[in-house]
Amino acid sequence: MDRDNIGYVDSYFDLSVAVLRAASEDEAFKQAIVDIGARIADSLRAGGKALFAGNGGSAGDAQHIAGEFVSRLNFDRAPLAGLALTTDTSVLTAIGNDYGYADVFSRQIAGLGRPGDVFVAITTSGNSENILKAVHVARANGIAVIGLTGRQGGKLASACDICLHVPSDSTPLIQQVHIVAAHLICGLVENAMFAEEASRYQDSYT
Repeated sequence: MDRDNIGYVDSYFDLSVAVLRAASEDEAFKQAIVDIGARIADSLRAGGKALFAGNGGSAGDAQHIAGEFVSRLNFDRAPLAGLALTTDTSVLTAIGNDYGYADVFSRQIAGLGRPGDVFVAITTSGNSENILKAVHVARANGIAVIGLTGRQGGKLASACDICLHVPSDSTPLIQQVHIVAAHLICGLVENAMFAEEASRYQDSYT
């Protein structure tokens, strides 16, 4: 057995568990998840949609979350209006080429967003320029802003309607908890929007 590499694996698992435990014991963190789920469900009921964006691993998270809204998370139900702003290469490269990378999300928000929508801004540092520009445009257009970020939250923290701070400064660990939180948020939205289906799903596990 390769003791050095096993030690590295053990250490990383320990750090991951510690951050998850810290999040699970943080009442403000859990309340933020509940509040985010309620805000998105209210928007969807009113005919709005959820828009998701991030860079790098957070772009993958945006697509992951949007996929679960449109397809499903826990049970079969009607699709929910979720859209990742990270997937259309023609749009991303056109905006990046014509205006600059800082505008790749803000122009999509301006073109696709409508008052009453929700923009979920994902940035572990809270300081990604293109996310902050998109937040500014969203707020100017009557779109609620949800932030998923790290312990400090950077400039994003004060620009959100609700900001979820993962209790860590490590990018990989923050991203891991973002996905856990996103699954909870999607589950809360499913439960709120499809109570009968949710009840049958929960009964099947009791």
